Amino acid sequence: MIEKFDKLKLDQQLCFALYAATHAITRVYRPYLTELKITYPQYIVLLVLVEHGETTVNGIATALKLDAATVTPLLKRLAEGDWITRERNHADGRVVRVQLTPKGKSLGDRLGEIQNKVRCRTGLDDMAFRNLRLMLTKLTDTLSP
Repeated sequence: MIEKFDKLKLDQQLCFALYAATHAITRVYRPYLTELKITYPQYIVLLVLVEHGETTVNGIATALKLDAATVTPLLKRLAEGDWITRERNHADGRVVRVQLTPKGKSLGDRLGEIQNKVRCRTGLDDMAFRNLRLMLTKLTDTLSP
């Protein structure tokens, strides 16, 4: 390959490294989440609700750095699985409140166990794990509008 294109090699691309890492880590999550009959995107919605308790669709979307239209189908499937409830605000029908059901609340410890298993699979010690997370958060914040 011509030297001037060295920076275009796949192994030189930050975007590809992030893409491959994302797929690798979600593959590690998959068998644990399959046992619960949820997907990774549904898992992170549940994490928001475990952390914040009752919130709105927009609150979840903001926490996940997604738009509400992307979150809504996830919430629908979680409600069908009896993990969450959704209720329109009586004062403002545009606002939908979301909270965990008793079944969803019972997941807290299980979600923590799953996260710990995946974290151990990364092979990163606590400091490296924290630093990587901080760097990725900073990158996300830098690139976000």
